[in-house]
Amino acid sequence: MAGNKRPNRKGKPSTNKGKKELHTQEGDTTTQIFENLESADTLQERLLGTETFLKRNQRIITIALGVLVVAVAGYFVMNYLQGEKERKAQEEIFFAQRYYEIDSLNRVVNGFGTRPGAKAINEDYSGTKAGNLAAFYTGVAYLKQGKFQEAINYLEEFSTSDLLVQARAYSLVADAYQELKQYDKAILNYKKAIDHEPNKFFTPPYLMKLALVYELQNKPKAAIATYERLLKDYPNASDANNAKKYKGKLLAQKK
Repeated sequence: MAGNKRPNRKGKPSTNKGKKELHTQEGDTTTQIFENLESADTLQERLLGTETFLKRNQRIITIALGVLVVAVAGYFVMNYLQGEKERKAQEEIFFAQRYYEIDSLNRVVNGFGTRPGAKAINEDYSGTKAGNLAAFYTGVAYLKQGKFQEAINYLEEFSTSDLLVQARAYSLVADAYQELKQYDKAILNYKKAIDHEPNKFFTPPYLMKLALVYELQNKPKAAIATYERLLKDYPNASDANNAKKYKGKLLAQKK
């Protein structure tokens, strides 16, 4: 993993058209049914039951039911296809995960033999959980290879409801920006990591990384404030001693 270095303390044609037309037909038909149902003649006929209403509006109701059947069938077909796509994606990503575990970075990204890499899985199975995870694997592998902009591209695409993993992704994006000396973007992403479900295990290291970038920007006041936040909120963290030490050095330099 690309690491932080302490500063020298000396000085994709759209396919929505058909969907839009279907939506409009369904919406207009439903509105027409409601309008006919609420007309004066219909309200009178309702005293005789619904048969006359149904006969008069048979065509409209048939259209509406047809649209409903198509919509429901489409829903189940899409869910089935999505399930198949997800299953296939999870089968494909198995080997990329194994390569990831042994730090075989080129195989993580590009695969090996007939086995696709995480990059291809991310592209071929977009919209699946496995495809999303493949973006994370690809980004981390690129980061370890020193391909920082490529790492950013994939890690920023990744998104998860797992609070800790999402915070980690923000931090990795920040690491890449820090290596590119794009310190403002690094700070923004470290702050995202810090504020995304703060906890005593992962937040202190993110605070240390943030303080470092402030030092790289020659902003000792902001760095000191960040060290102080760590010491106040996480006094028993394993990073607390280093936070005290680096804070002390910055204060000494101000004298």
